[in-house]
Amino acid sequence: MKEVEYTQDKQNIRIKKKKRKLNLIRLLIIIILCLITFLGGRASAAVSHVSDENQDKPAAAEPLAGQWNLLLINKNHPVPENFNVELVQLKNGQAFDQRAYPDLQNMMEDARASGLSPYICSSYRTMEKQTTLYNKQVEKYQEQGYSLEDAKEQAGKWVAVPGTSEHQIGLAVDIVAESNQVLDKSQENTAEQIWLMENCYKYGFILRYPDHKSDITGIGYEPWHYRYVGKEAAAEITQRGICLEEYLDTFYSAPKEIDFVPVSPTSAISSKAYSTSAVKFVEEVVAPVTASTREITCLSSSFCSNSS
Repeated sequence: MKEVEYTQDKQNIRIKKKKRKLNLIRLLIIIILCLITFLGGRASAAVSHVSDENQDKPAAAEPLAGQWNLLLINKNHPVPENFNVELVQLKNGQAFDQRAYPDLQNMMEDARASGLSPYICSSYRTMEKQTTLYNKQVEKYQEQGYSLEDAKEQAGKWVAVPGTSEHQIGLAVDIVAESNQVLDKSQENTAEQIWLMENCYKYGFILRYPDHKSDITGIGYEPWHYRYVGKEAAAEITQRGICLEEYLDTFYSAPKEIDFVPVSPTSAISSKAYSTSAVKFVEEVVAPVTASTREITCLSSSFCSNSS
């Protein structure tokens, strides 16, 4: 009898030891999982921080492959550094991208053939020219009582900040009626603008800053500013009633995946690495622990059976 009791006590001790060991392993698993979760949180924060920093910095515009005519220029996409364009000099001292010049010439000739008198009052601009125009607009608002900061903000709604104007890439023209060369809303009522707004897409042009898209383009309504984008894009933009930004977002945007984001010089984690590590952790640590649990359960069941 004493021998049986001694054997049972021995088995109890073995079970308690294994249970303690199992509890320690479980605690280790919890600690490791918490550590992985913490590192994953730091990686997410790093992604968010990098994303916020990138949003604060305007990225220089990059032409789509083979799509020079779709180069997007606005306050968030400035003219690329060292940008060059081959220009054709027009009769009145203006200049335009030589690749788009034939379509511009055809549009102007057809408008004149319809009994109209369109006049190109502005086209390609150098950085110096754009700076001069912008500064004059800023001064205009300052004379009205605006602070320098507010004057710059208001000026930017009508004259693009130097380096962010389409005129600087040679694909934009300001066209007015010879009988009305004032750049204001009255342009939309001239026969020339009515004809241009209805027909410019046939020649690859769009009204770049329509009155209902200012919140997207960042520029106020300009019923005289036409941008060359090519006939295919112009037809699509006109038919859909969208602006260039929307067109590019619809047909040329693709989500960018961030696979690896460094957390610190000595610590890094990625979504794939996180997933792989988790699977490996389950296979190498959790599975053996589960097996140990089953082993202890079987031992306990055997002991209980014997005791009955």
